[in-house]
Amino acid sequence: MTLIKSISGIRGIIGGKTGEALTPVDVVKFAAAYGTWLRRTNPTNHLVIIGRDARLSGDMVSRLVAAALQGVGLNVLDLGLSTTPTVELAVPLEKAAGGIILTASHNPMQWNALKLLTHTGEFISGEEGKEVLRIAEAEEFDFVDVKKLGTYQQDESYLAKHITHILSLPLVDQDAIRAANFRIAVDAVNSTGGIAVPMLLQALGIPMENILRINCEPTGHFAHNPEPLPEHLREIRSEIKNGSYHLGVVVDPDVDRLALICEDGSPFGEEYTLVAVADYVLKHQPGNTVSNLSSTAALRDVTLKAGGKYFASAVGEVNVVTMMKEHQAVIGGEGNGGVIYPESHYGRDALVGIALFLSHLAKFGKSASMLRRSYPNYHISKNKIELTPDIDVDHVLERIQTRYAKQPMNTIDGVRIEFDKEWVHLRKSNTEPIIRIYSESETRTTAENLANKIISDIKEVLSDRKN
Repeated sequence: MTLIKSISGIRGIIGGKTGEALTPVDVVKFAAAYGTWLRRTNPTNHLVIIGRDARLSGDMVSRLVAAALQGVGLNVLDLGLSTTPTVELAVPLEKAAGGIILTASHNPMQWNALKLLTHTGEFISGEEGKEVLRIAEAEEFDFVDVKKLGTYQQDESYLAKHITHILSLPLVDQDAIRAANFRIAVDAVNSTGGIAVPMLLQALGIPMENILRINCEPTGHFAHNPEPLPEHLREIRSEIKNGSYHLGVVVDPDVDRLALICEDGSPFGEEYTLVAVADYVLKHQPGNTVSNLSSTAALRDVTLKAGGKYFASAVGEVNVVTMMKEHQAVIGGEGNGGVIYPESHYGRDALVGIALFLSHLAKFGKSASMLRRSYPNYHISKNKIELTPDIDVDHVLERIQTRYAKQPMNTIDGVRIEFDKEWVHLRKSNTEPIIRIYSESETRTTAENLANKIISDIKEVLSDRKN
């Protein structure tokens, strides 16, 4: 297993050989490279923020990262158990040079990662990432002498500060949420969302006795696959179906993705988290929206209906944010349950998503399932092919392009092919050693058939290459 180095950070499996996994040596190497890059680009600012999710390797990785950063002369402010959006907020609030979030997001517990931020609290760009990797590979570290070592401090107050910030957002309607008297079930996969989400719900006016906590102990022992997909959420869906809850809230380990469960136990659909939040925002703040090429066309429909313009970016938060700024979007994100609300900050934030969605649901005055039915109904089929070292992804994509050359096509990120009212997008993942194949149609069967056809084409290409 090789390390994955992309715009989504440096990630790998804990344990193994140096250079092939995220070993302590690799952690120090990339943390020192990032710290060296920060010192060169921000020579007068020596402060860097770190925070982590609750996965089992988090404490070890955090200590290694902190020591490496101190070794290049940076002062470390450690937020401890935190969330990705909390660290993103803390960086500009503390006027830091940058930050590192220690999380492999939706990856299983054996994974961890370093996700790197600029002084704005946003992910570093592709070009900046290449320079960090160059420094790492060249081992071009600028370590300081003993009298110039950086300092280390802890501050565990930032989750509360993050929630206070959310409550100050004009579109977060605490009175409406309180009056709705919601009963909510929460599944936080035994990571930091188990701390942050109940804390937010209570701050929004939902009594503690109205909150059912499922897998909310931040032990790092993930109770199920941490990617918040319907097939991984049987426990909370069963609890809601057999109880009297208005909504289920599910977050991934670092709380930047939000999935919702309707009052009848049916998935709201992670693709529709952003659609619903965008609908609410656009009702009060008309404007443009952005999502990535792998996201549902429902956001486009909702945006056009509200009088705005919709734009599609390459996959990856930094790409979405860049296009949001370019087109002055009022809301954006990704179809994996990632909501980016510029009024708050330019980062996927499940906590902001929860507050805005509950405000929307409270004012809608009906059930979550009825709200879901109010939107255009598309079906996405999400599939993947595991990659082995001998697979040439570029060759595969080129062959698929040739096969479908007569169809409208977008190649800014892999290959997205249009088929009348359907589309299929295939690309190499930024976070896992896989090719992702997403397809969408107005019917589930058509979406799945389209995906299966492309998967068959890919397998044929691989077979031809092998022979």
